[in-house]
Amino acid sequence: MKYFVPLLLLLSTSATFSQKPFVPSDVYKIKSISDPQVSPEGKWVAFVLSTPDSAKDKSISNIWMINWDGSESVKLTASQDGESRPRWSPDGKYLTFLSSRYDTKSSQIWKMDRRGGEAEKLTELKFSIGDYVWSPDSKKIVLVIQDQESSDEIEKKKSAKPIVIDRYHFKSDGQGYMERKRSHLYLFDMETKKLDTLTKGDFDETLPIWSPDSKRIVFVSNRTVDPDRNSNTDLWAIEAERNTPMKQLTKWTGADTNPAFSPDGKWIAYLKSQLPTYSMYDQPQLALIPADGGEPKILNATLDRDVSSPHWANDSQSIYVNSEDDRRSNVAAFDLSGSKKNITSGDHVVHSLQLGGSNWVALVSDPTTPSEIYAIENGTPRRLTHVHEEFIKSKRLANVEAFNSKSKDGTDVGSLLYRPFGKSKEEKLPLILWIHGGPTGQDDFQFEMIPQVLAAKGYAVACVNYRGSNGRGMAYSKAISGDWGNKEVVDLIGAVDHLIKIGVADPEKLGIGGWSYGGILTDYVTASDPRFKVAASGAGSALQLSMYGTDQYVLQYENELGVPWKNMDKWMKVSYPFLNVEKIKTPTLYMVGEKDFNVPATGGEQMYQALKSLGVPTEFIIYPNQHHGIRVPSYQKDRLTRYLDWYEKYLGVTKLKDKLLEKK
Repeated sequence: MKYFVPLLLLLSTSATFSQKPFVPSDVYKIKSISDPQVSPEGKWVAFVLSTPDSAKDKSISNIWMINWDGSESVKLTASQDGESRPRWSPDGKYLTFLSSRYDTKSSQIWKMDRRGGEAEKLTELKFSIGDYVWSPDSKKIVLVIQDQESSDEIEKKKSAKPIVIDRYHFKSDGQGYMERKRSHLYLFDMETKKLDTLTKGDFDETLPIWSPDSKRIVFVSNRTVDPDRNSNTDLWAIEAERNTPMKQLTKWTGADTNPAFSPDGKWIAYLKSQLPTYSMYDQPQLALIPADGGEPKILNATLDRDVSSPHWANDSQSIYVNSEDDRRSNVAAFDLSGSKKNITSGDHVVHSLQLGGSNWVALVSDPTTPSEIYAIENGTPRRLTHVHEEFIKSKRLANVEAFNSKSKDGTDVGSLLYRPFGKSKEEKLPLILWIHGGPTGQDDFQFEMIPQVLAAKGYAVACVNYRGSNGRGMAYSKAISGDWGNKEVVDLIGAVDHLIKIGVADPEKLGIGGWSYGGILTDYVTASDPRFKVAASGAGSALQLSMYGTDQYVLQYENELGVPWKNMDKWMKVSYPFLNVEKIKTPTLYMVGEKDFNVPATGGEQMYQALKSLGVPTEFIIYPNQHHGIRVPSYQKDRLTRYLDWYEKYLGVTKLKDKLLEKK
């Protein structure tokens, strides 16, 4: 008996040493689950599993399914071209998906008979199908098709025609230069294989849904005189036949989107913007109208939080939504009177909610688990998939804890702290302030690769929900409108000061970084506070005046700042990192995707050139053929490696034992 405690300690120590820290090459080990779809009878869940392939240097997405108790999973497709958007036919006979597999030149619908056999191509169209929805009677499918190729597709062809631009909003990340390329609705008949055109013209139609009787289609469209110049979208209805007139169901000058028909066919729930004109900081509300249109009723009028993805319960008496709230995202339900009921709770992120039969499923992630599929039963998530279980068990994870800080103006700011595995709370640590993009997003209780990799090297990592973030209400988010780089910087510095004060952060070893708006804020902070010894600014900008006409945000700029030639003072104010670049002494690593139209390379190039001219240590990394998000696995690994090398160069925290453990 006297050997019992030492033996337990030995086993515990052995388990710890069998685990390894996160390293950049782990990007090849993290898979991605998306788009769960429950079969009509509720016995199976189809989903997309994307797996990084190091040899091909890309992620390949295939369709899988898992049974309701989670005991059996089946890989349904295995092409190297990948598949997406699995959808069950409502009669339960088929599972369909989109793919450009086997030399198909564009993304088409393929169908698999549930009784077995190979997938067959269902459509053979000139252009790629962007989305599709089965009719409830399983006789027809409504398709969303963009009528022209993207500029990226055109570039691949020899002697491509010139790109002709005459639009106000003329470029978009991932789409490239935008000519008069519009997405329209088409109707595919399963019996005759005939394709009918439902909509046409210089407008886009998206997010179609069917009425329960399969007679009408409701969709979202901006049909104003110049759709590029406003954020208006309305709900429209059309009979499921060619050459039938449209009926406008909503007339709000702001955005109406994401419609959902009640199963009894009486109501349409949707998301309605609060503001009548464009604002990045708007917060959608859950609205309800009769199926034929009418004055909307706001069901969540007293809930000052973001809601998304409305889904009706089978009895047509309540609507389920995802709701964000201060570092968390859960499921809530509203009845037709507007009464709210919390369906799930906890420190996690629940998203991609779906209903099939009487069964609800969703993706759930927490700080120690990448997204997995869960059944939602009586408010309790029950895990179905275990895609990441073995990999996560092999890793030493940082401890993630919530903390709040007070900014100098008294604002309460909620954040997350990643504390390196095994580090005592009494030990002061080098700190990296890692800033989320958006700004309308939030750092929440879900698995995040970058903070985990940084923490694995011994850094404490602070992820701060500065003003501008979601999860704290619209006023909190809108507080930075037209005043970028002010309140956010106050909040970020306030959080760092708090961590120094309570003994978490070593004030002599502070680093900073982020991507997109996180990269932009990195430049704002280093131009305001000289304490940071090292920085990494990804896909950012500082001379905001130069971004006008070079990126995709013209509507935001003109609504929030006004046109530069009439409001130069505002543009100069928000451009202060570049105009005060001589104040920046922080060695800064700049990164960008070569084809980024969200925040183009110009933003990083200008700051790199300025710091180079001033003699401040800097490097500039461009990832070829990448857009705003870096998708190629080897580039993702490269980015993480460069972060670690750059921070190590100026903070110097790597210890011999960490190197030895990483080699084990």
